[in-house]
Amino acid sequence: MTTTSIQARPTIPYAVAVLGVLFASICFGLVPYFSRGLTEQGVAPYAVAFYRYIVAAITLLPVLVIHRNAWREITWGVSAGAVMGLGWIGYVTALEKLPASTVGVLYMTYPVFTLVIAWALFADAPTRRALFASGLIVLAAIIAGSPASVPIEYVTMLLISLLAPFGFGFGICVLVYRLSRIAPLARIASVSLGSILGLAPLVLRSEVADLLPRERSDWLLIVGIGLVTALVPQLIYTVCSPVIGASQTAVVGSIELPTMFAVGYLAFGEAVTTTQAIACALVLGAIALTRSRKTRTVSTVLTKSSKR
Repeated sequence: MTTTSIQARPTIPYAVAVLGVLFASICFGLVPYFSRGLTEQGVAPYAVAFYRYIVAAITLLPVLVIHRNAWREITWGVSAGAVMGLGWIGYVTALEKLPASTVGVLYMTYPVFTLVIAWALFADAPTRRALFASGLIVLAAIIAGSPASVPIEYVTMLLISLLAPFGFGFGICVLVYRLSRIAPLARIASVSLGSILGLAPLVLRSEVADLLPRERSDWLLIVGIGLVTALVPQLIYTVCSPVIGASQTAVVGSIELPTMFAVGYLAFGEAVTTTQAIACALVLGAIALTRSRKTRTVSTVLTKSSKR
């Protein structure tokens, strides 16, 4: 009698999964294009954030119905989504006035916030390498936000933009420590629902002029920010990232930051300064540093979430 050994294999090839993460990360990096396009048409920043999450929330709502017995986890997800949605207002607001490259570097500080929150709330102490990588990211943020890159009158706006990486860092901690027991789609659904619930009071109290773009053609931007930068890449990322692993996903996913730089240069004519390029290099170096399996905290917070 012959015994056949059956091993579980990935549902998709490794190379395809790498391309999937690459594509999804590029889509995430396109946020400034859609965001600024809408705010330039008079759409309020909180409405832009609302539009980004509402497509995923509505599309994946049946998933929450199926997993309704996991109401504790779903409640955590909804709470995290509310914090993330409100924090994202700062990101959109900053993009109205500041270069996409500068805002992008500051947004990429979310691993630092994640590390601090994980340590403070979930007793997950960081490794030395994680602390060193976080130090590089903080240095990059200081360089990107220096007077050489940002006029002094925008410093307050710069600080407000840090609410976005803080919210995302909190969301990642919830995803990692509280939502690991439910299916990936249920995680995305609960966070997306929480985001629109958190933003709903602001939307409901607004004038119609603050919610809708002036030109009909700009409705494509609303569709784009919901599908191109959220639902579609979230689904692809959720399927592909487990196939290639956390460390490799972090490295491949780092294409998001150069994509933001490219959007600023090609779409808005923003020249990339030397200080911004140095800040970008520091962030990419910190991400590459997390490839070591021993650097569990930073590599995990970069890749175990279902992304934005």
